[in-house]
Amino acid sequence: MAESLLERLWTGVWRVRQHPDWAEFAGPLWIDRIMEIPVTDRFHSKQGRSIGRWSLSAGGRTLIVYLKRHYQLPRGHGILAALLPGRDWSPAMQEERHLEWARSQGLPVPRVLAAGERAGPWGRLQSFIAIEELEDMLPLHEAVPLARTRLEAARFRAWKRALAKEMARLTHALHDRSYFHQDLYLCHFYVPRQTTGTVPESFTGLLHVIDLHRLARHRWTWPWWQAKDLSQLLYSSEIDGVDARDRLCFWRAYTALAGKGPLLERWIRFKARRYRRHNQRRAVAGRAA
Repeated sequence: MAESLLERLWTGVWRVRQHPDWAEFAGPLWIDRIMEIPVTDRFHSKQGRSIGRWSLSAGGRTLIVYLKRHYQLPRGHGILAALLPGRDWSPAMQEERHLEWARSQGLPVPRVLAAGERAGPWGRLQSFIAIEELEDMLPLHEAVPLARTRLEAARFRAWKRALAKEMARLTHALHDRSYFHQDLYLCHFYVPRQTTGTVPESFTGLLHVIDLHRLARHRWTWPWWQAKDLSQLLYSSEIDGVDARDRLCFWRAYTALAGKGPLLERWIRFKARRYRRHNQRRAVAGRAA
């Protein structure tokens, strides 16, 4: 870090990690514009952060990314980013590190094109991350019902069996390293749209995991986080096209790799029921409002 503490406190500075060809697409002086560029496609904004789909072109090529921006982060983190700039204090830089770690472990995740955080002035902290779109891929809560309409019953059953085994493998690959997703819902697994009309021999390399911003390592309290991940997945599997046999297929594949404690299955079911009740209460409160 060549800049001084005074610069970080007084004027604010950017710390950026980027793919070699990112600047070609983003344009000159892109860092000065990144937090203000209008991104309206599939745009969503909430509580000081936003995400949108951004299409860029250069040299006859097109690059589509999802741009996540965090405009208002805790001032305490901003002060720490100024005092200790070598660490990742923002959610964008943390997610970039998590995705790169997952890629280094051979896990199929989206490619990060750029990420950065601006520390200062005076404790302010902002960040962004640009993640390449998984082109022509669908989240499982959309892919499973679609496959049900495109495949006859026996082939659909085989499709789900192959999918459940790969989901179990990827989930165990995280848990075996004491890493936990902490948002392991069905919507955070993606498959190519074309696979909803055929039965691949395996989903290895086809099934991707996204949204690793909350990924964390828990070496000592891992049973709690293991149950949290699995109960989130169980709760989110309550969609059209998924039945008890599919859940049992996943469970057998996962426990064949990871083993299971005598109380794990009951604990997972208990936590899944809690997720269901919590979301039902939120839905009722939303309708009342």
